[in-house]
Amino acid sequence: MFLALDIGTTNIKAGVANENGKLLATAIRPNRKHEHSLGYVYYDPQDLWNTISSLINEVVTATAGVGSIHAVGITSMAESGLLVDRLTGVAKTMIIPWFETCAVPLERRIKQEIDPFEQFCQSGLHPSFKQGLSKLLWIQDSQPAALKGSVWLSVSSFVAFLLTGKFAEEETLAARTFVYRVDQRGWNLPLIRHFGLEESHFPTVVTMGTSVGTMLPDIGRGLGLGSGISVCLAGHDHVCASLTIGQPERGNVYNSMGTAETLVGNFGARVLGMDDYQSGLAFGRHPLPDQMFWMGGHSASGGSVEWLRGLIDTGDLSYADILSLLDQVDPSPTGILYYPYLSGCGAPSTNALAKAAWIGLSARHHRGDMFKAILEGNAYQMEWLRLEAEKVGREPINKLVVVGGGAKNKHWLQIKADVSGIELHHPDLPEATLLGAALTAGVGSGVYRSFEEAMCVIPVGRSQVYTHNPDRHKLYRSIFENGFSHLRPMLLDYDMWLSQQIQNEL
Repeated sequence: MFLALDIGTTNIKAGVANENGKLLATAIRPNRKHEHSLGYVYYDPQDLWNTISSLINEVVTATAGVGSIHAVGITSMAESGLLVDRLTGVAKTMIIPWFETCAVPLERRIKQEIDPFEQFCQSGLHPSFKQGLSKLLWIQDSQPAALKGSVWLSVSSFVAFLLTGKFAEEETLAARTFVYRVDQRGWNLPLIRHFGLEESHFPTVVTMGTSVGTMLPDIGRGLGLGSGISVCLAGHDHVCASLTIGQPERGNVYNSMGTAETLVGNFGARVLGMDDYQSGLAFGRHPLPDQMFWMGGHSASGGSVEWLRGLIDTGDLSYADILSLLDQVDPSPTGILYYPYLSGCGAPSTNALAKAAWIGLSARHHRGDMFKAILEGNAYQMEWLRLEAEKVGREPINKLVVVGGGAKNKHWLQIKADVSGIELHHPDLPEATLLGAALTAGVGSGVYRSFEEAMCVIPVGRSQVYTHNPDRHKLYRSIFENGFSHLRPMLLDYDMWLSQQIQNEL
């Protein structure tokens, strides 16, 4: 059996899966955020470890007598990380989340000191405040003593270190520092040194599924596990989860719907160029041989639903209640334009300063209309991303395989189908990320000979298929093209102007 850990933005999950790709037990706890007196949000490393320990104990107890754990696979959100002392293993900083904006001024500095296109061709990324380099430069300014003798670790690498005592980073997460070269598969030492950092601030990089070591005996006993258990890094959570949709097919793209929403596709490895750069997408090395992935993210997808729920909730508005509200709304488009930029705009036009907006609200609209408008706005944003991704992949995207918490909302999936005009398939796969981490543990421990073999063990279940309604599709396309797409540049230009005015006042 395999133990899988999924360390996400909102929740941390643990699961136990067997070698046939079936999850036998799962457990979930909130990933608690804290606010520092200096105003930034963080995760506490000790809290994180306590939560993970509790989750492991729960799923191991639930599967006692079924078999023994052979390996552990760990996946996590990208860009969140911390500094750990190389000698003592003590955390030198809090865990800085990917969404924390404290490093926005450092993103501007990075952009001024590099050739963005050259660095994109090397890293597969556009510079962002979310990335490890921006966060390290912020630490360099605000907590310089923390850098001495320290190493920067992603959240999953930090947990792997606690389990094994070994420092290592997986490739898809190493890339999210912006100082890893996907073209040469190694750290970008000139760039690291240019910004006053050292090679020692970064760990050894391994490919997805690599075992970084075996679990320390004392840790294993404390968690109710045996000895000699391999600990494997499963990398970026969205890439990891995409392994569960089966062997890649032409026009078939993975769509994860959670707090954030992501599209992930893969293509034959090649040199990145100007078309890739202008797409606004991120690129990296796929775990399948000679493959790369493209990825486009939207950071406030399910987060927008949660935001509105928090605003209007009187203490008794459950997600079942939201679905009931949506049941009462006319199936036709609301006509409301919601721009879902609560935490900036991601691909294909990255703008950390973008703000959310509503256009078209009237006194006749009620809560159900507003929730539906949020679903529509997110569908418009992802349609914009899908169209750009088609250009990069150089072929039509005619099918989305949709997983995640948001995929449980049938109204949302139907809206996405009506907006895009393509098929959405929602497989019976409730925990794709956990299952992807379990498969990765199987590859890293040698149970499966390859990712291709691992992907084939997943049981082929039934999928709920959503197809577009022709009449609604026609209306939605008109709103998307003449409303959402037409007004979006003006909104983003206004956000940029407003930010500059605020900066001038400061």
